[in-house]
Amino acid sequence: MEKFQFNIEHKPDYSFLTVQIPANTTLKVEASAMATMDTNIQMKTKFKGGLGRFLTGESLFINEFTAQNGPGEITIAPSAPGDMSHVYLNEETIFLQNSAYVASDPALSIDSKWQGVTKAFFSGENMFLIKASGTGDLWFNSYGGIMEIDVTDSYIVDTGHIVAFTQGLDYRVSRVGGYKSLFFSGEGLVCRFSGQGKVWIQTRKIGPLTSFLRPFRPQKNN
Repeated sequence: MEKFQFNIEHKPDYSFLTVQIPANTTLKVEASAMATMDTNIQMKTKFKGGLGRFLTGESLFINEFTAQNGPGEITIAPSAPGDMSHVYLNEETIFLQNSAYVASDPALSIDSKWQGVTKAFFSGENMFLIKASGTGDLWFNSYGGIMEIDVTDSYIVDTGHIVAFTQGLDYRVSRVGGYKSLFFSGEGLVCRFSGQGKVWIQTRKIGPLTSFLRPFRPQKNN
């Protein structure tokens, strides 16, 4: 049963989350994502993720917001311009790409998960996934819109489009085509999922955007 009442506005481009926190209840939120909150809400910062999130360049901290002496409202604005999704986990586990976490019920365990050197090296993605497990509400975001895919046997997703996937799906990173495809086509690195579960994908990925913007960056004169 969901503990928090919430509303997600301005989907899918600039999603903005409003959560009603019951009295004397805490909500975990990614550091720097809070936009507004009622005056009776108190914030504490907790070290979370340890070395994993440090090495990936992500925040070391998750903030805890507690509504004291009555209920309170908080609004949350993720850093990436894109969509946001909510899932309620019932003794379940979901894996998020390392920048997708937005907020969660404190009853959920939020930890980083080592992908393994081979998967991290060939995927071109960061070496850690975020593992959310237990029972409670979870919110996550993307760059671009989010599509939810039911996987019943196997499915292939470009590594840069993966937002989240459920436990029970096996996955491995491989090439599509040969080495020419890998280095010259803009394609080539995919994640091959197998089993039964769900995969959430984003309709855009950061890499092509940064490549598009690179020629417009100011250049230093030597």
